[in-house]
Amino acid sequence: QVQLVESGGGSVQTGGSLRLSCAVSGDPSSVNARAWFRRVPGKLREVVAIIYHDGGSTFYSEFARGRFTVSQDKSKNVVYLQMNALKADDTGVYYCAAGSLLLSTNWPYLSRESSYSYWGQGTQVTVSS
Repeated sequence: QVQLVESGGGSVQTGGSLRLSCAVSGDPSSVNARAWFRRVPGKLREVVAIIYHDGGSTFYSEFARGRFTVSQDKSKNVVYLQMNALKADDTGVYYCAAGSLLLSTNWPYLSRESSYSYWGQGTQVTVSS
């Protein structure tokens, strides 16, 4: 079993930055990939970024590339999502997820919710002008 707890959400003005954290506990070694998803108003939950624990390969959704950075501190079992140049459209609930994935660069596989077995409760991000 793996438990995920997000933190770092809050309110920020357009153009600002936030760093989300996801603490991974339980049996972190049982999952080799962590991801950030989000649900913004009016849309289904979508992937933001993915990071493999070993090797640190990262993948990003189009809207996140160039603005968001996913990273990890293996010693602390924490995954981060640094979000810069935030827009009002980024407002939503951000979720941390973890799973045991095959090593892949297949985006549909990496980005679908069913690839991840464990989920956090989510943290609210509000971007206002």
